[in-house]
Amino acid sequence: MGFVVNRNALRAGAVSAVVTLMSLISAPAFANIRDDGDDPAPSMGIGETLGIFVGLPVLAFVIIAGLVMLPDIIKKKQQH
Repeated sequence: MGFVVNRNALRAGAVSAVVTLMSLISAPAFANIRDDGDDPAPSMGIGETLGIFVGLPVLAFVIIAGLVMLPDIIKKKQQH
């Protein structure tokens, strides 16, 4: 009796193999090689990083949410 392979399993295996092969081939493209004109900035501290990537988005969310809720708050105050 022969071993039967499901078509979907075969297709998934082929896709996985191709993706793995392409990732391995493109790995040198991700290497950190300095180029002419490449001028990296000085590293940021943890406080500055959290401020930029956490604090500013939260602040923007709070401001936008406040502006969206403001007309409803004003309308409720006028009704009372």
